Amino acid sequence: MGVQFGLLGPVTAWDTGGALPLGAPRHREVLGRLLIARGRVVPVGLLVADLWEDEAPAGAVGAVRTFVAALRRALEPGRPPREPSRLLVTDGPGYALRAGREAVDAWRFEDAVARAGQAPPRSAVELWDTALACWRGPVLADFPAAAWAAAERARLDALRLDAVERRADALLATGAARDAVADLHAHVAEHPGREDGWVLLATALDRAGRRGEALRALAQARDALSGGGGALARTEARILSAAADSPAEPAGTADSIWDRAAASWDRSVPARSQMLSAVPA
Repeated sequence: MGVQFGLLGPVTAWDTGGALPLGAPRHREVLGRLLIARGRVVPVGLLVADLWEDEAPAGAVGAVRTFVAALRRALEPGRPPREPSRLLVTDGPGYALRAGREAVDAWRFEDAVARAGQAPPRSAVELWDTALACWRGPVLADFPAAAWAAAERARLDALRLDAVERRADALLATGAARDAVADLHAHVAEHPGREDGWVLLATALDRAGRRGEALRALAQARDALSGGGGALARTEARILSAAADSPAEPAGTADSIWDRAAASWDRSVPARSQMLSAVPA
């Protein structure tokens, strides 16, 4: 398997024998910074500036070299002393981590997201599950205030939130509305500003035969979003229109529809428009 690395949670590394001893927080911070660089060289001066944001001590460059040497021993314990590292390499003015995409949890997450985005609903649910299972906690959880990680943290967090919603969308597309409800409740509780999350929750509740709860969820959404956008209004109108025509649809009745449609499913359509067009009002 080789050495595996974790960014989606505390910075970690492991191999077939288990977790590797990365040492003190500064060692793990250097590793996290190199992982964020995605194989690009990070100059020693930039490492110093990132690790000591206010003012670096006089021996900062030497300290970084010591951290790198310790990381090399931890990551490649069997490497002969004079043999250059093939994993944490010296390149020009700095260092780079030469890890394959399959070796880093954040990159595996991104690849699973890409595959899920192209899959029909039933296959997509499993792929979204695989993607979300890569997460052990917040991005670089042991360095929450690190400025050097802010952009990558925001990008990965946004991908995760989108993955949660698109997984729910895929569940709705297969008729498994009840399976989506609990996760969507937790999702909007943690991220009440996500309009798509509220729309998905209301839709899942309605299709699970819980129309009253669906309408209450939309009222909560309007409070959370200070009125919200057009998607909330359209969802409420669709639910009320369906209520006037027929009783609430039991969960699972859409299965045959989506069995026939799955082969031509186009995941490039945004989640909200897929979800709104899935079942006619």
